[in-house]
Amino acid sequence: MAGLHSAPTRRDRVIRRLVPFVAAVVIVGGLVVWAVLPGSGRSGPSSAPAATVAPTTTLPPPTTTTTLPPTTTTVDPGTLPQTDALPSDTSPQFEASMQALFGAIAAATPATAQVAFFPQSAYVQLKDIGDAAGDYQERLVGDYDLDILAANAELGSGAASASLTGVDVPMQYAHWVPPGTCYNEVGYYEVANSRMVYTEAGVTRSFGIASLISWRGEWYVVHLGAVLRSGSGGEVLDPETGPGGSAPSSTC
Repeated sequence: MAGLHSAPTRRDRVIRRLVPFVAAVVIVGGLVVWAVLPGSGRSGPSSAPAATVAPTTTLPPPTTTTTLPPTTTTVDPGTLPQTDALPSDTSPQFEASMQALFGAIAAATPATAQVAFFPQSAYVQLKDIGDAAGDYQERLVGDYDLDILAANAELGSGAASASLTGVDVPMQYAHWVPPGTCYNEVGYYEVANSRMVYTEAGVTRSFGIASLISWRGEWYVVHLGAVLRSGSGGEVLDPETGPGGSAPSSTC
């Protein structure tokens, strides 16, 4: 009976050994498949949502604005042509120039009163004479400076404290001087005998401006103390206590 059972071969022994290993592999593979199938009762590892990359915006370079200071250009009115505009005695320019003139009288500084005087460039346009520029400097400006110093002497020791209260221009006497009159190539308005009114030590006083003439709608002094002079020194026109009065005149 013992011969019915033959001894196991080497092949049989290898197969027996492999059976448990193969079974284990099958079991593990089944578990993995079960874990990842939908509805298996387990959740697989969640996948993190893909990161959203914000779009890149390229900004233009900052704009730098440079504010330049305003350019102030002063044009000499005498280089411009004359107009037939009648000047006002209340224009800001005229009032400022009269303040400058009186300040120069009070301080005895004729150079600071040039702003109130007729421009040289306009005088050269206006006059039909050989050397208008020389006449302007030697005669007109020379007389103007002397008259300013004479007016300062009229104010006396209280000159520094004197205050201009107004300039009375008799506009009713203003008249147009046409070209060809008094050696003039250009016409202009003229008014004589305006009054500078001021207070000094509480007293109102005044003196005259011999002649104002126009250029481009503004009044300028051309003769302060006198049109026709009595001598070589400075003159003061009709100094009075109180505002005084203006007489008509048709000077040119």
